[in-house]
Amino acid sequence: MRTGPATLLIVFALAAGCRKVPVVAGRGTTATAALERAKIPFTVHEYAHDPRAESYGREASEALGVAPGRVFKTLVAEVDGALVTGVVPVEGQLDLKALAAACGGKKAAMADVTAAERATGYVAGGISPVGQRKRLRVVVDESAIGFETVFCSAGRRGLEIELAPADLVRAVGATVAGIARHPSLSRVDHEASEIGDHHRQGADTRHAHDRTRRSDVRYPRRDPARQCQRQ
Repeated sequence: MRTGPATLLIVFALAAGCRKVPVVAGRGTTATAALERAKIPFTVHEYAHDPRAESYGREASEALGVAPGRVFKTLVAEVDGALVTGVVPVEGQLDLKALAAACGGKKAAMADVTAAERATGYVAGGISPVGQRKRLRVVVDESAIGFETVFCSAGRRGLEIELAPADLVRAVGATVAGIARHPSLSRVDHEASEIGDHHRQGADTRHAHDRTRRSDVRYPRRDPARQCQRQ
């Protein structure tokens, strides 16, 4: 069901633990409000978020009963010192080199969690590409265009918005480019993607930063659980 200005709160039975809810005045988020102002059609999906979940992305995908390739995570990086938002499938990982190229920059590294939260106005784990406090440049992975609709954070953990990829691009003025590394990852990349994903601006960001800055230096193996900055 699509949102409308006078829609009442209605709950629909979907996958176990998941419900689809139209947005009601005072019950939405900055992201949903931005889409409503732009008159962009979207659907809100809510599920019970488990703070113990190791992967926010897989949790959302499973709760919604949607293939992980259609659920996108929002990550904030720095390209030549400027904050940029990358939107990639939860099953993949942000390719920092490709992101820099898409922005016409030279160097990219994952942003600090605090900086990401301050710029977007969202808490890590619920960062949305839509309705950010400071309008950051957004790059959406090209794989999104192949779907009729995609899912991304609505600005709160356990809340997703579903919309057409072209509408997402229009809503945030995004650039579309190949910025995702997909499942065929090296061991190091696989470990990094396990540490932090869907909307979790966390420890895999530091891991990726270390790998991109000094690939020739071997770093001591760290405990993934201690690396993760759960906000």
